Amino acid sequence: MMKLKVKKLHESAIIPFYAHPQDAGLDLFSIDDARINPGESKLIHTGISIELPPGTEAQIRPRSGLALKHQITVLNSPGTIDETYVRLVG
Repeated sequence: MMKLKVKKLHESAIIPFYAHPQDAGLDLFSIDDARINPGESKLIHTGISIELPPGTEAQIRPRSGLALKHQITVLNSPGTIDETYVRLVG
């Protein structure tokens, strides 16, 4: 099993976790209280920093329920976070 190092950068940040044991991915949470109007895009902060093992990536994907019910999605879905990017900005 791969270990993912996560650091809280904001006091209200939530460390990503699996909602159910059989889930394929971790749930990610925002620290922003934001309204996204139709046709609008916003950068949403998580309040965390992650350290990925060499040669790996993280992906941010939209939740199917939010995408279907509210048309909320990730602009470049899936959003790829390369291990080198995290190392440079973390």
